[in-house]
Amino acid sequence: MKIVFATNNKNKLSEIRDILGSDFEIVSLQDIGCHADIPETGSTLEENAMQKARYIYDNYNMSVFADDTGLEVDALGGAPGIYSARYAGGEGHDSEANMTKLLGELGENNNRKARFRTAIALILKEDGNGNITEKLFEGIVRGEIIKERRGGEGFGYDPIFQPEGYDRTFAELGPDVKNKISHRARAVARLVEYLRKSGT
Repeated sequence: MKIVFATNNKNKLSEIRDILGSDFEIVSLQDIGCHADIPETGSTLEENAMQKARYIYDNYNMSVFADDTGLEVDALGGAPGIYSARYAGGEGHDSEANMTKLLGELGENNNRKARFRTAIALILKEDGNGNITEKLFEGIVRGEIIKERRGGEGFGYDPIFQPEGYDRTFAELGPDVKNKISHRARAVARLVEYLRKSGT
């Protein structure tokens, strides 16, 4: 099955392709010639994911899924949340600046509990009766924010996030382990289960 993943983030694309395997042909926004700055003006991860998926479906008439992921830190009232990618401000995704700001905000606070949450919005092309299918899937992994960066794998906040049940960060665990236990892996597993059950 050919389906658009509404992203140009190479790390995310690689991660998703590894998780989905050969049953699905995943194409990126660049692959379909979409160079638009798709708006993300929702107040939740779910709204942002569906906004991106609808944009692609409406403009390219292709089955699509889109994700939005946030790091939610208890001691910061759930921040950075939907602002995770641009937490430190400025243009683009500056992971180093984002981690520096987050560690600074937490300071010596002993409540380091956090969770990564991914929302995936799926829109499938019309069936013979003119119906489209819209679904939302969620994946959560709980853990804690450690006090200093560790590990060279992964991206984003991976060097400072240690998942529950592990003594290493996502950046130390590497992609093989991360792709089995991550928030995105859990959301994608629900997406794939749905696609297979629906016979798509």
